[in-house]
Amino acid sequence: MRKRAKWLLGSLAAVLAVSGGGWAALDRPQRDGGEQERRAAGGLPPATAPVKRGDLSSGLQVEGTLGYARERKLNAGGPGVLTWIAGEGSALERDGKLYEVNGRPVRLMYGATPMYRPLKAGDEGEDVQQLKRNLQVLGYGTGLDPEDGTFTAGTATAVKRWQKAHETAETGEVGKEDVAFASGPQRVRAGEAAVGDELAPGKPVLTVTGTERIVRFQLDAVKAGAVKAGDPVTVRLPGGGSAIGKIDSAGGAAPPDDKNGGGAGGGGGGGGSGAGGGDKKAQVEVVVTFDAPAEVSAPDQSPVTVGLTGETRKGVLSVPVNALLALAGGGFGVQVVEDGRAREVPVGLGMFGNGRVEVTGDALEEGMQVGIPKL
Repeated sequence: MRKRAKWLLGSLAAVLAVSGGGWAALDRPQRDGGEQERRAAGGLPPATAPVKRGDLSSGLQVEGTLGYARERKLNAGGPGVLTWIAGEGSALERDGKLYEVNGRPVRLMYGATPMYRPLKAGDEGEDVQQLKRNLQVLGYGTGLDPEDGTFTAGTATAVKRWQKAHETAETGEVGKEDVAFASGPQRVRAGEAAVGDELAPGKPVLTVTGTERIVRFQLDAVKAGAVKAGDPVTVRLPGGGSAIGKIDSAGGAAPPDDKNGGGAGGGGGGGGSGAGGGDKKAQVEVVVTFDAPAEVSAPDQSPVTVGLTGETRKGVLSVPVNALLALAGGGFGVQVVEDGRAREVPVGLGMFGNGRVEVTGDALEEGMQVGIPKL
């Protein structure tokens, strides 16, 4: 008498490599012939499900952390006592006050080049150009050429206007400790010093980020090929809401035990090596941006679930994964139920996704009922 095939049930520890492009292989379990493996009375399965035709995605869900973009540390530009500091969670725009040293404010200006020197008449460079752009946008530099990187007499006049507006000495020069340049609006993530601390040049004062909401998560390096920049994602937020986004970057090294998902970018540094010690797997950091970041209001560092779309197969036949049988003669099949009878049909396997598996076979048609265990 022919051995009967065995249902693979839900023990899909046998499903391999779903992340590597959506294809999978199954290990055939050993057959034990036990009563729990037998079909229901009369050879019919305890339950059935339809063969469906449609799109199948090799979706993957991963846990991530909600945060903000471009984390960095702001360092003191000069010595002195910290007399005031912006609070955690503060959002600052151009000309906003970051902190004070000896009662002298340090203000935020936009630009990629750090404030590495005092700026005065005759100086030239990208930092001068940045300063002139900021003064013009703020309304103090009418008539300045923002593309000219020379600190002119007109620049000095604009600086004096800016200083007068803030009731400081009108020197026409900008000290290294007066301004901190950053890429755009900043959010204070944490203070690195407390009021009353003695600061020194280069000592961290604040950890800041951009104001754009992002999600960071980590993937094993061997799975990194499953995602690429531009891939759409769905982020499940705390409280049950969700938001649509896309992969911004994939591949930055990250330590596998990084709790908050982020390394610092700029100023204070902070990326990890990627490969952990011992049995820890090398991991890469993946960053997700939102299509509508202003609508994401969950707290910083909230845990979220990211749904990766993966590869999509169009118009394929699929069955529930637990409908698969390991056939006695080798290979895989399903139990088709028709007219009160059941027959085993060999199938080829394709993509796995969302609890279903793509199947191929001449004897299969959309709408057929296939047996499944009643779990």
